[in-house]
Amino acid sequence: MDLLRPAIMATHAHSQPTSANFLPAITTMTSSYKNHFPHSNFTHSLSLPWRPSTYYKVASNLPTLGPYSIRSQRVSESTMLPFVSNRTTLFTRYTPDDWYRANLANFLESKTSWHNSEKLRVDTSRLIQDKYQKTRKSQRDSTQNLGERVNDIGFWKSEIIHELDGMIGETNELTDIKKTMERSLMETEAPLQVARECLFHREKRMGIDLVHDEVETNLLMEVDIILCCQERMKLHLDKAIAQLASNRAAQHELEKDLSDKQTAYRIDDKCQHLQNTSDGVSFYRGVEKVDATISVPESWAKFTDDNILRSQSERAASSKLREDIQNLLVVTANEMWNHFNKVNMAFTNRIAETADAKNKIQTHLAKTLQEIFQTEMTIESIKKAIKEKSAFLKVAQTRLDERTRRPNIELCRDMAQLRLVNEVYEVDDTIQTLQQRLRDAEDSLQSLAHNKATLEHELAVKANTLYIDQEKCMSMRKSFPSTLRLVGFC
Repeated sequence: MDLLRPAIMATHAHSQPTSANFLPAITTMTSSYKNHFPHSNFTHSLSLPWRPSTYYKVASNLPTLGPYSIRSQRVSESTMLPFVSNRTTLFTRYTPDDWYRANLANFLESKTSWHNSEKLRVDTSRLIQDKYQKTRKSQRDSTQNLGERVNDIGFWKSEIIHELDGMIGETNELTDIKKTMERSLMETEAPLQVARECLFHREKRMGIDLVHDEVETNLLMEVDIILCCQERMKLHLDKAIAQLASNRAAQHELEKDLSDKQTAYRIDDKCQHLQNTSDGVSFYRGVEKVDATISVPESWAKFTDDNILRSQSERAASSKLREDIQNLLVVTANEMWNHFNKVNMAFTNRIAETADAKNKIQTHLAKTLQEIFQTEMTIESIKKAIKEKSAFLKVAQTRLDERTRRPNIELCRDMAQLRLVNEVYEVDDTIQTLQQRLRDAEDSLQSLAHNKATLEHELAVKANTLYIDQEKCMSMRKSFPSTLRLVGFC
């Protein structure tokens, strides 16, 4: 009994049923037989029953079923052990419960297949109907969306056309005011040339009359005002040219967008009216995978709206620039005309001052000539007085020289000696004083002569200045462009 207990325990250990959908697997490793049959002489491993791995897998044509298979029959009878009544000594077989469970599993699987097939047929019929309705609805929705798209394109087309007409009109008006400003700019050249010629002629003044007087200040200011007006005109002219370019650019964008809208309108309208029976309907394999779009409805509408807003902005800027140009033409014409009158008034005042200065110079010249004559008479009288005093000095010095020859003790500093010395000093001081006065008189005469020459030169200078201001400059400034010509309307 003790010897049979391990075998019985092994039989119960290997005969326990397993709950699985497929047939239970039986181990065919050679090591398992070596453990149970330590004294066996088997040299080949035994193949146990198989089971499929997938539902539709084809079974093997040569199953190996233990000792009844062809492979087991090939085993030499000399190598097989004698049959032993204990079944656990060979291998484990299936139980009747396993057999019934396997058949029941097959029946249930077959019935499941029937139900699945029937359900598939019903679902397929319903699917076909649903897909047909869904396809029809999808086509109606697409047609409706195309119609809405056509309406949207038509709306933006009308907006673009309205804005385009306004931009074209504004561009034409800006072009006209630009031509007006160009004519006004040309009219400013004549006053500028007159002012520069006046400055050029006044450079021919001589001497002190080359003064930076009020006339020259106003002439320089007139040149600056005219140049400043020209600069402002040129600046606004450049702005007008740039604004015209911006207007044309905005107009070009509108025209391009309008052309694209017209093409898109024609294409979408054609697509809207296409039906299943229309001509030209064909298959285009893979076209749904080609994403050639570059915008979404929001960006599409924003693009056209931005173009219109840009055009409106440029049109408003153009209108503002036209008003600025008109105001500038009026302001510059008034500035140049007012300063022209101011320069003429300065010329008139300066001519009167010059004439008055000329008359005063003539008066001073006459007085100087008279003073020169009197100074010359004074010089002659001083020379005569100096000549008379020289005789007295000679006598006194001769007496002193003679008295130096007195002998010895007679060389006495007596009263006579002292008086002679004082006489020499007094006469010499008188002569020195008269000579100094003579030099002063001669200097005065030279000053009067120089003053006479200066007055004569100044008289010629004033006459030249009067000729330049009165004859040359004022004769050129008798004419000036009218205000209408300065604003460019004539």
